[in-house]
Amino acid sequence: MKFSAQQIATLLQGTIEGDAAVSVSRLSKIEEGDIESLSFLSNPKYEQYLYDSEAAIVVVNESQVLDPQRVVKPTMIRVKDAYQAFAELLKIYEQMRSDRSGREEYSFVHDSAELGEGYYVGAFAYIGQQTVIGKNVKVYPQVYIGDNVRIGDNSVIYPGAKIYHDCVLGSHVTVHAGAVVGSDGFGFAPQEDGSYTKVPQIGNVILEDWVEVGSNTTIDRATLGHTTLRRGVKLDNLVQIAHNVEVGENTVVAAQTGISGSTKIGAKVILGGQVGVVGHITVAPGTQVQAQSGINKTISEENKKWAGSPAFPYQGELRSQVLYAKLPELEKRIAELEKRLSEK
Repeated sequence: MKFSAQQIATLLQGTIEGDAAVSVSRLSKIEEGDIESLSFLSNPKYEQYLYDSEAAIVVVNESQVLDPQRVVKPTMIRVKDAYQAFAELLKIYEQMRSDRSGREEYSFVHDSAELGEGYYVGAFAYIGQQTVIGKNVKVYPQVYIGDNVRIGDNSVIYPGAKIYHDCVLGSHVTVHAGAVVGSDGFGFAPQEDGSYTKVPQIGNVILEDWVEVGSNTTIDRATLGHTTLRRGVKLDNLVQIAHNVEVGENTVVAAQTGISGSTKIGAKVILGGQVGVVGHITVAPGTQVQAQSGINKTISEENKKWAGSPAFPYQGELRSQVLYAKLPELEKRIAELEKRLSEK
């Protein structure tokens, strides 16, 4: 499908400089543009590409100043914020590409399940009994959705994801390929003979509106009650959320991070990659934790940065790293001083 510069400018509420009739069929980076593509320029650092680009259309900021000695070949669309405008185009492009509906052959939907208007169920997907799925939900091939699951409007479950029984997903939730929502929490009771007896995990997982779960991420169901991700939480790929964890609104968690059971993470927290969090603690709202840090106790001060393993306040950890680097030199100096003292 092709769109003209005039159509795009109308959509973005921008102004055109150049041929309003020129059309594009795809999006590209500005340095990789061709006669069929649309790109954008928001960072002045990359202005040179504007004059060299072969793209048909380039979206630029209203404030973009051109070099009078050079020629811009693409048609330009000036908008208030080129980066935000291009993000909006990417969103529309993705929606168009994934605009599927109906039920494909070889999928299974239990007779007692309810599907809202505009649904899509891909081949080899499974939807269990008493499950209720809202409007415009996309369930891609080979997805498993267990019994008594609730999924809100406009959510997307990508291929191979698994949603266990009794879990609740809000509206505009995205679960990427291979993710598992609602598998058993890691609960085993030690016995006198050294063996372990499994503790049944009879709670569920609740993902509120606008939550996104990355590929191959796992979220364990609660022993009792709920494992809860509040509105707007974003999980990267390969994240582990243990049973009865609560993650606050608009918190983001990077890849390979693990959060142990019954820990409560506040709102707007940022956890870097490979962060480890012990169980049964609280992490204050606004906390930022550097990659590969280990949190082994409650963080009660809000909006603080932490680093290291175990984690310390960020600036203090940086000073410690400087001292660590100087330890060999300090050891040598101490040895020299000891030698001098012994010679006296």
